[in-house]
Amino acid sequence: TFLVGGFIGCSFPLFPRETSHCLLTSTGAREFMESQGIAAVPTTELVTDRARLELEQHREFASTLKHLVAPRSFAPSSSDCDTVGAVAMDANGNLAAATSTGGITAKMPGRVGDSPIIGSGAYADNTVGAVSTTGFGESIMKVCLARRVGELLEKGETAQEAAQHALDFMSRRVGGAAGVIVLSRGGDGGTCQVGHHFITENMAWAAIGGGQLRWGLDPGQENREILADV
Repeated sequence: TFLVGGFIGCSFPLFPRETSHCLLTSTGAREFMESQGIAAVPTTELVTDRARLELEQHREFASTLKHLVAPRSFAPSSSDCDTVGAVAMDANGNLAAATSTGGITAKMPGRVGDSPIIGSGAYADNTVGAVSTTGFGESIMKVCLARRVGELLEKGETAQEAAQHALDFMSRRVGGAAGVIVLSRGGDGGTCQVGHHFITENMAWAAIGGGQLRWGLDPGQENREILADV
């Protein structure tokens, strides 16, 4: 496991594991990045026109929360949040989870969200499953959302049940909105279960396995496609 947070100027979000540390931030993360031969990039290249416009619209953090990560019943028809998450099992049965984010508009300097926090933004255990989350980081961190999904899997819930019940718990206890993707170990045979759930307006998701691609965006939407040569 290796995570980074709280620094800018990097064009590549994940690093080779050449240290025994689990989390690096700020100056130390930048120095480690450079030691790995990953070149820094000007911050101007990491700021898009869309991000500038969004900042003009949401100068206050509270405004950002209301419009971008509100629960579904209060959310607008679209969202510009840009978390990218993945869960996977390799040919040897090893599970992994990864989460990357562009942050949230109008946050305080130095704010670190859930993405680099093990058990909040991502969690993986070869005996249980793998989880990646997206949404309002402060709510996700308060309930350790990814780890909570893992605990429910340990209790015997399916991937889909664990995703739904963990988000229901977060909503009741601390509010906010989020989504999760889940890959569970399954039974003794090692068969994977895939699940996803979200209480935001929408969440782009996709899953591939058994020669089939499934994907969706809106609540209840699921498209399927048979893949050739898989």
